[in-house]
Amino acid sequence: MPEGVAMKTAITFGIPKLHGRKRKSTTSEILAEFDRPLLFAHRGISSLYPENTMASFRAACDAGIPGIELDVHLTKDGKLVVFHDDTTARIGGSTEAFLRLEETDYAALASLDIGSWKGEEFSGERMPLLDDVLAEFGQRAYFDIEIKSKSTESKGLEPLLAATIRKFGMERRCIVSSFNPYALRWMKHIAPSLPTAIIYCRSKELYWFLRHGEGRWLAPVDILKPEHDLVKGERRFVRQFLGRQSRPVLPWTVDTDAEARRVLDCGVLGVISNRPQDLSAVIS
Repeated sequence: MPEGVAMKTAITFGIPKLHGRKRKSTTSEILAEFDRPLLFAHRGISSLYPENTMASFRAACDAGIPGIELDVHLTKDGKLVVFHDDTTARIGGSTEAFLRLEETDYAALASLDIGSWKGEEFSGERMPLLDDVLAEFGQRAYFDIEIKSKSTESKGLEPLLAATIRKFGMERRCIVSSFNPYALRWMKHIAPSLPTAIIYCRSKELYWFLRHGEGRWLAPVDILKPEHDLVKGERRFVRQFLGRQSRPVLPWTVDTDAEARRVLDCGVLGVISNRPQDLSAVIS
């Protein structure tokens, strides 16, 4: 879709109207039962283990990391699968025979080796379902579940995600985030009490009008989730233009002690890291 078209499309196709004012979670209500600052393992301990695998999530829990960040797609047969990319080209084998997640049934995706690219010892790792992850780790960690969707319409991911969160009793143990403000708008329409976070960065892969968190005005989000190098400017912007309405900030990916200290000094809610095992001393 060319830049500039998405806004018009959003107005004319399938965006839920939010009747009345949707209540935003206050900072004290977001993962309220857990210590501050929050610490999330980005796709598990992805610096040492293959990302978004059970091995990576298990390592995070065993290391005492309190939070897990992961990504979910909706498969062709309606399953919530945990994987980052839109295709399997980077991780799942041959780039010439890659699969598109939304066009593929889960059985085919589950047959792929998604671990050996990180090391032969991980060759048995397979693409997990969100159900599998929450069943094993749901009571050992809190979660940031990132919706992977480029659609302005709901194709079923958001209601299934809300139902899965309820099924495992995770309403007070997770936030839901996305680069796509329309996905978050759908989540607030379906599950108003779930905290939501808009993700953004300066990447040219993101629409120009979403690169500084502008999605906060397209959906009733509770948290700002910028790439870590945007935090300093972001805090000045929030104080200057939003005042008391400022939202908590949760930056990614913070991988050094120095950067963790810098963003924490800015008053962020917590950090998301590929190397959370190295930041425990700073966070505590």
